[in-house]
Amino acid sequence: MLQELPVNEYPMLPDSIPTVKEELAMLKSLPFDELLNTVSSKLVTFSINLALAILVFYVGKFIINKIHKVVTAIMVRRRVEKSLSTFVLSLIRMVLYFLLIVTVIGILGIETSSFLALFASAGVAIGMALSGTLQNFAGGVLILLIKPYKVGDYIEAQGYTGTVKEIQIFHTIIVTPDNKSIIIPNGGLSTGSVNNYSREDYRRVDWTISISYGDNVDAARQAILDIFASDDRIVKQYVEDDRRNRAIAAQEALYDCAEEANLKKKGWLNAIFHAPRRHMHSKFNDWQQSEEEKTLKMISKVDRSPVVWVSALADSSVNLSARAWTRNEFYWNVFFQLNERFYKELPSAGVNFPFPQLDVHIAK
Repeated sequence: MLQELPVNEYPMLPDSIPTVKEELAMLKSLPFDELLNTVSSKLVTFSINLALAILVFYVGKFIINKIHKVVTAIMVRRRVEKSLSTFVLSLIRMVLYFLLIVTVIGILGIETSSFLALFASAGVAIGMALSGTLQNFAGGVLILLIKPYKVGDYIEAQGYTGTVKEIQIFHTIIVTPDNKSIIIPNGGLSTGSVNNYSREDYRRVDWTISISYGDNVDAARQAILDIFASDDRIVKQYVEDDRRNRAIAAQEALYDCAEEANLKKKGWLNAIFHAPRRHMHSKFNDWQQSEEEKTLKMISKVDRSPVVWVSALADSSVNLSARAWTRNEFYWNVFFQLNERFYKELPSAGVNFPFPQLDVHIAK
């Protein structure tokens, strides 16, 4: 049986951890042999902790590098944007190394709470000093995650219009049509309005064409519609059909190039046997779709046929508003080239372009 000790004979635990000065005073009061044994034991303990800390540091560094490589491979496989992947990888590496250093300091026996308090206070001070910069940083993170625009898009924001050249953490660089580089902070871009002209693949082109009073409006309308019909870049009726026809034409062009290369490589006989594949492939989508799917698609389509309306009866002219749809990449070429065609071809249809004029009546 265990023998109970008197209350006053229980080993007393120290009320608090001794400080460095107290430990030095205790060491000075010890005899030389005990002092030597105490110092030896502390050196052995410190050596073991130091070796363990070095081992943990290198093992942690190896694990951090492995995690970095795995996350990099995942982002490359998922085709994450380069700006976002660089930011995320650097953030992950920084956080993991911070945790590793705190762990190593704790293994060495150094109190980590003071370090954490120091880092926290420094973070608060830096955050207060760089509040605007941190707002731009948060805006950059939101832009990279939500992606209201991407590199190569033509946008209008903060009073500037241009093509996005770079999306950085703190700001976005756009290039104007006259080749000026504009640097816009991400804070305003993430909270303000951004007009992204490149987000949709089709856009409507608007023209205002003025004709003289007395000209035949129907003849002018028909002449403008004939110009639209003769341009292959203009959507004839449905955007979906135009998109599909262009995709089929691109596939057929690829097959033509492949057949031409095949003809040069293996001779004309092999090309003859493989020639029907292009036409079979162009009809493959039609064979896959059922009649019900085609009906649903027809219901959801919106008529985008070119239109010409009388928009205003101005002081010196009748203004016609002409509207047509085209692919985004054709927008400016269609706008400027058809402006020129209107000027050259409408007079042959009996349409006259007016100029400002004023009738003066002289009283007798």
